[in-house]
Amino acid sequence: MKKYTQCPSGVTLIELITAMAILSILAIGILPLSKMTYKRTKEIELRHNLRVIRNALDKYKQLADEKKIIVSAASSGYPESIELLVEGVEIKSGAKPERIKFLRRIPKDPMTQEGEWGLRSYFDESDSETWGGQDVYDIYTQSESQAIDETYYKDW
Repeated sequence: MKKYTQCPSGVTLIELITAMAILSILAIGILPLSKMTYKRTKEIELRHNLRVIRNALDKYKQLADEKKIIVSAASSGYPESIELLVEGVEIKSGAKPERIKFLRRIPKDPMTQEGEWGLRSYFDESDSETWGGQDVYDIYTQSESQAIDETYYKDW
């Protein structure tokens, strides 16, 4: 008959402290990396949203220049509001007018809590932070933060 000796089950305090130290070091290394990844993701979303809205503005302007959208003579040819890109406008195409929409919805600004864009009119200065209200020539983020490449988001 064999005699079994009892083995200690569990971990010692030293093993527990060592494991916690290793996990702490790994967490400290991962935290900055996850912050950078989050910031980069927001920047990619901002660039995409800017591109989508600016392309819609350009398409509106192109149709206005081709006289397919009726605009006043004093107008720059850009939409009077950003919401007009979602609501749509009637264009001349043959005998029957057709309604065209440039955006399904206005993308939110990922850099600000409110998600609101800054607007520039064609008649505003290029670095103006107040909208003249005549039309929407360009949009920008209202965030004062710097990007990873050290440029300011509002200058994109």
